Amino acid sequence: MSASSARATAPPVADQLAGIWRLEAYDDLDEAGRVSTGPLGTRPEGLLLYQPHGFMSVSMMPGDGPTAVADFMGYAGRWRIAGGQVVHEITVASHPHLVHSRQVRDAVLDGDVLTLEGTSYLHGRPVRRRLTWRRVPCSARPREDS
Repeated sequence: MSASSARATAPPVADQLAGIWRLEAYDDLDEAGRVSTGPLGTRPEGLLLYQPHGFMSVSMMPGDGPTAVADFMGYAGRWRIAGGQVVHEITVASHPHLVHSRQVRDAVLDGDVLTLEGTSYLHGRPVRRRLTWRRVPCSARPREDS
């Protein structure tokens, strides 16, 4: 159990998750809970957007940029909270096997840090993945070119 999940007193509610989140870490966890570097390397880049009206979008890639199309991952659709978990109902995706799928994530919110964990299947084997996101401050606004 991570320090974040040990401090959590309740699962997040939808109002707490609405906003923009920047990816800080994408890790794989083995059966014993040991952490190893996830598929996007040690410095992944990504943005997760949860709209208050139930739409979501996520885009992720290695921090040094994708070297192949397969290095980029993104999807969009609807989101909701059910039983303390975040559910992504995917409508469009960069990987065809995700289209029209439901991705369920355990969620822990600790201040401005959101940790999502879920199980992926690679070559028929389950792999537990943990993604750590930090909220982008509301004051972040688009630049105006002069």
